[in-house]
Amino acid sequence: MFNTKITLAETIEATRQFDEENVLSRTRFGLVFKACYNDGMVLSVRRLPDGALEENTFRKEAESLGKVRHRNLTVLRGYYAGPPDMRLLVYDYMPNGNLATLLQEASHQDGHVLNWPMRHLIALGIARGLAFLHQSSMVHADVKPQNVLFDADFEAHLCDFGLERLTIATPSEASTSGSVGTLGYVSPEAILTGEATKESDVYSFGIVLLELLTGKRPVMFTQDEDIVKWVKKQLQRGQITELLEPGLLELDPESSEWEEFLLGVKVGLLCTAPDPLDRPTMSDIVFMLEGCRVGPDIPSSADPTSQPSPA
Repeated sequence: MFNTKITLAETIEATRQFDEENVLSRTRFGLVFKACYNDGMVLSVRRLPDGALEENTFRKEAESLGKVRHRNLTVLRGYYAGPPDMRLLVYDYMPNGNLATLLQEASHQDGHVLNWPMRHLIALGIARGLAFLHQSSMVHADVKPQNVLFDADFEAHLCDFGLERLTIATPSEASTSGSVGTLGYVSPEAILTGEATKESDVYSFGIVLLELLTGKRPVMFTQDEDIVKWVKKQLQRGQITELLEPGLLELDPESSEWEEFLLGVKVGLLCTAPDPLDRPTMSDIVFMLEGCRVGPDIPSSADPTSQPSPA
């Protein structure tokens, strides 16, 4: 650990020998376990899949990744590299799950209902974390609701970044879209090239933002009509209330929250522009979501979301 000293034996005990019941999530970068230590400390431990990097290289990369720190990113707190070819990454435990689960609960009006201020803060948190990664010359490559975790205060933390440096991808893994994103969230150009870029991250963020606003999951649509086309169709028909997730139906059309919602829709559409060069940067997106400006007009004559700049 970078600050607290814990042993491998304690970690194995804390995860109950990496017991299946302690699995928090399964990703292409291995399993993530809940680790409950005897002193009451709770951490999240990722066990990377077999075929890890050589020990010294792994240590160097893990030390580097541990220096990437931002309030909206999960921070690497420590690691283990040693025989028998075991590689562990240690993070803070996020007690309130991920955005995918939260959205699912909200859609059923079950559990924690997501009101507009919460959704706005979540969107801003994801944007700020992603902007910091991009400013640090890193690409996330798999922005999706499952990779947005919540701490005890429901602040959003983007996870699963930088892990490709710590694993050895097989040729078959490297050639699949899984290496550049998840179906429904990955950009069209990334699917074609197999390469993740800052612009493809922006696209994925745009899809997550539209899902956060409308409650519609990308997998709900057919190949002929994705979430972006559906949103544009509702706007062109003037059916803006159709965009509202059930938990947002009480928004007052005369309120500043309504304007923020429309601004969010506009940002989501800007992020998912077909041409990567037409998409804003994540820094611009943070600026827009903070309400400083609306940004360039969407190239559509029927854009009911056009608003005068708050500035």
